Amino acid sequence: MNQIVDEMKPGRILLGALEMVCRIVPTWKVIPTKDILNKICKDPELREQIRSNEYIHKENIPLKTGHQLLVAASDIENNLHQVTMLFLVLHGGDDIVTNPSVSKLLYETASSHDKTLKIYPGMWHVLTGEVPEDVELVFSGVISWLDQRSSS
Repeated sequence: MNQIVDEMKPGRILLGALEMVCRIVPTWKVIPTKDILNKICKDPELREQIRSNEYIHKENIPLKTGHQLLVAASDIENNLHQVTMLFLVLHGGDDIVTNPSVSKLLYETASSHDKTLKIYPGMWHVLTGEVPEDVELVFSGVISWLDQRSSS
């Protein structure tokens, strides 16, 4: 998560109110989380594994956690130009959790000389939760990318 898209960011007034309330009740669990599992993973078996995992957070998010996520994402977004190491970013074109534009921003802003962005049209957030042929496409792409860099 290197950016929160504008339509998801709270306005200045709400952000100011959030900061003030965080000082009083930081653990107040009022930031709702949507159950979007049916829209992030196509594989029903993997979806059920995720849903039944006791370590997956399923409650509302505490105010301070939400605030810190906003602060961290803003800091990362403001410093993307400092990314200089090689990287590969994979993103589902139909991802509704993190907009592909966020990955594009990283790719376009980073100072790295060796960077690759691959957006898979029609795929969702969990690339390993796609149909088997698409999962194979993703893995073969990663292996190919690694092979190209390890042979030089």
